[in-house]
Amino acid sequence: MRFPIPFAFLLFTLLSCGGDKPTYTITAADTVTDTAGRKTVILAPTDGTADMNHINTGSTTPAELIAFARTAMGIPYKYGSTDPQQGFDCSGFITYVFNHFGIAVPRTSADFTNVDHEVPLKDARAGDLILFTGTDSTVRIVGHMGIVITNPNEELQFIHSTSGRDNGVTISVLTKGYQERFVKVVRIFE
Repeated sequence: MRFPIPFAFLLFTLLSCGGDKPTYTITAADTVTDTAGRKTVILAPTDGTADMNHINTGSTTPAELIAFARTAMGIPYKYGSTDPQQGFDCSGFITYVFNHFGIAVPRTSADFTNVDHEVPLKDARAGDLILFTGTDSTVRIVGHMGIVITNPNEELQFIHSTSGRDNGVTISVLTKGYQERFVKVVRIFE
């Protein structure tokens, strides 16, 4: 699949802003490689040909995903970043973890709103994505997310990158504050 020139330019512009950050070149229809040789999956062309309502996890298992996510524990929070050397925002952390396995995902937490296969909170299991509002729970737009790491009938825990008190990649329980901000759980591993 070929991307239209405006998409390639936009992608390059978005990924190379910031002066001393690495530059990126498109090397295949579905990847971007930075000057350090790191590859990032291109998430969705602007021509509407990609279906980001369904995430194809291939042969990756929830256990593999969670084990890799745990390796990022303690990486600090940094808004807009998917770079483990600098830190992650919540969706940057999700992008980093899934892209490690070659799984394309939406880049922002709000973009996960329409991802298929919502399940009830009580049925959340390891590998599901849990979506929350931002810090203002009265604005019912997804603004934060994490990966569920427990199974039903256990206290719900999720791994995420937070700008809050824990500041960075951490494991949290579904406290009252998170319950008030809860939007939905999305099952991506069938």
